[in-house]
Amino acid sequence: MLARVRKSARRHAARWALGLLLTAGAALQAAGWLHVDTVERLDTFIAGLRMRVEPAELDPRVVIVDIDDRSLAQVGRFPWSRDVMARLVTQLTHEYGVAAVGFDVSFPEPDNSSGYGVLQGLAEGELKDVPGLERQLARLQPRMDYDGLLAQALAGQPVVLGYATSGSGAKGVLPPAAFTVASLNGRTLDAYTTPGYEANIARLQQAARGAGIFSVLPDRDGVVRSTPLLQRIGDGYYPTLSLATVAAALNARAIAPLWEGTVDTLSAAQRASGGVDAIALFHPDGAIRIPVGEGLTTTVQFRGPGGPSGGAFRYVSAVDVLHGAVPRDALAGVIVLVGTTAAGLNDLRATPVSAVYPGVEVHANLIKSILDGSFKARPDFAAAAELLQVLAVGVLLAVALAVLAPAWSMLLAVATALAVAWLNYWLYSAHDAVLNVAMPLLLIVALFVLNVAWGYFFEVRRGRALVSRFGEYVAPELVAEMAENPERYSMDGESRELTVMFVDVRGFTTISEGLPPKELREYINRYLTAMSEDIRDSHRGTLDKYIGDAVMAFWGAPVPFADHAYRGVATALLMQATAARLNDEFVRRGWPALAIGIGLNSGLMHVGDMGSSIRRAYTVMGDAVNLGARLEGITKVYSVGICVGAATRAAAPQFAYRELDLVRVKGKHEPVAIFEPVALEQHVDAATRAELDAWHAALALVRAQRWSEAAASIEGLRAAAPDRALYALYAERIAHYRAHPPGADWDGVTTFATK
Repeated sequence: MLARVRKSARRHAARWALGLLLTAGAALQAAGWLHVDTVERLDTFIAGLRMRVEPAELDPRVVIVDIDDRSLAQVGRFPWSRDVMARLVTQLTHEYGVAAVGFDVSFPEPDNSSGYGVLQGLAEGELKDVPGLERQLARLQPRMDYDGLLAQALAGQPVVLGYATSGSGAKGVLPPAAFTVASLNGRTLDAYTTPGYEANIARLQQAARGAGIFSVLPDRDGVVRSTPLLQRIGDGYYPTLSLATVAAALNARAIAPLWEGTVDTLSAAQRASGGVDAIALFHPDGAIRIPVGEGLTTTVQFRGPGGPSGGAFRYVSAVDVLHGAVPRDALAGVIVLVGTTAAGLNDLRATPVSAVYPGVEVHANLIKSILDGSFKARPDFAAAAELLQVLAVGVLLAVALAVLAPAWSMLLAVATALAVAWLNYWLYSAHDAVLNVAMPLLLIVALFVLNVAWGYFFEVRRGRALVSRFGEYVAPELVAEMAENPERYSMDGESRELTVMFVDVRGFTTISEGLPPKELREYINRYLTAMSEDIRDSHRGTLDKYIGDAVMAFWGAPVPFADHAYRGVATALLMQATAARLNDEFVRRGWPALAIGIGLNSGLMHVGDMGSSIRRAYTVMGDAVNLGARLEGITKVYSVGICVGAATRAAAPQFAYRELDLVRVKGKHEPVAIFEPVALEQHVDAATRAELDAWHAALALVRAQRWSEAAASIEGLRAAAPDRALYALYAERIAHYRAHPPGADWDGVTTFATK
């Protein structure tokens, strides 16, 4: 065992070293000591793929009121006048009783679309002398003050306005900050800071419950994957639209950071980076903890492809809300986001799940995550788990792929990749853990390619040499099997239990004398081809050699078969059937009839590449081989097509046999029983079974020297099967022994003095 391990180590050491070197490089990437952009891009792609394969389930708690193309067609182009927006707010809050409304639109400028300002200017100028005009304008003012109408609709309602951040300038009025720099007591938060904003006009902001930032920050490739939950503007930290809307729906008391330690336990580095672990939303029933990463960001868990048909959120048309056409139970108690999917309003975002994802649904996904308390995030153990996974996969495959056959290597590589992918997705879907998986998958591919390339460039020669050496002996499928594991096969001499076959054409001398050379060549070629195909292709035998018209073959080497005797006997029966078909063909062509004799024997034989320095051959030798050759010659004596030794019969009990005799062949002192295989046991009919039983009873009478009874039995068999020459042979022997009794010490053995 130890010797085999050392041999395997010597053979595979180079491949193992290269595989472990690849694993070390992958481990450096997983540990963060290397940064390969391709790997990081692939992780980004896989992150999007995970989102796309996760099924989208409709969340009834969040509904999107869509300023869609149908709404624009009926109400008019956007932005709509504030009186329309006031009616929309009133419908949602009073008629439908929603939990909260978040506007994914802003109102940064006053609405003068009613024309009241123009009328007031006329009343103070050209029309100032018109009696009662000023009084009429005063009466109309409440209805024509659209900003006032919207402010009245917002007052006291859980409505959150939206606003955008910008690189410079300040427009409109900011809502109260969630918290300020002063409230952090000296701590510093790592947050995105923006110098400018475009917020809502004072009248509306003061009337609304609050406001949230609806700007999203795409990655370098323009794709939105995460968003800050809070951003810093001046000395204040302001929530996003999603966080502010949930706060309004839950009547939240405060939004505050959660720290990993007290200010006294935080290191200087932790203070510099913020040291914050999560953002907490405190409401009357408790608190919701929202984990955040660098810059107070959280990963957006996109559900479905987005849009009205995306399946994650219900979309209702804004015009249907205005007209009261939406069933009340569809909106009662839900959180509503007012946004647009109309292409012309430019609120479509590129996301991992869709290149045209509605911006309003980005906020809907965040709201759902906050309500569920379920956030996809990298856990604290992510880096360690990724490194451990790379090392485990790398070491396993680096060692195993070098020693496995190609088919098993592919199976192991595919199984490992599937297991890694399944584990990653299971952690993502069941435990909200986001782990990178590109590096272990790339490592699996790299190790597999390495071993395939190594096998092709360094071991293909060995396989080709094996094919070249064994191709003429065994069937192509056996050569292919051997080429997969060439180290298991060798032409070096060894002793094995095998079955050997000798085949010869009866009366070939007469045949060769009766045919012209060209036809004789075709005759023998047709015969040898058919016999070889039966041996090599049908039952995977090894062709040893042709000796004129004779064929020598064996089973059990170079590829070992436990059922080598069965294969030999089955092949012999097949060859006799093939010879009968060939005989019919030859006779039709006017050629001499074809009949063959086959000898089979099983036993311990020496097999290997033998010969001289000039010519060598892969062959078998030994006493068992010699007996097989003698049995082929004996077939002529007993007028049977096949003769097998007792060892073959014992090793292939699936067949029915006719015992022929006990013989002592030339060169052997011990007698052996010889048999003629008839057919597989299940194929023997009742008549044949009865004949075999009668024959074996008659043979027992012969060996008991009960000549009269034996003669009577033989005559009965001859009458039933007059063409079976074996019975005639024994009838002659009985007559001889009756005239010349063999004596009481006769052992029933027939001795052959010649080959």
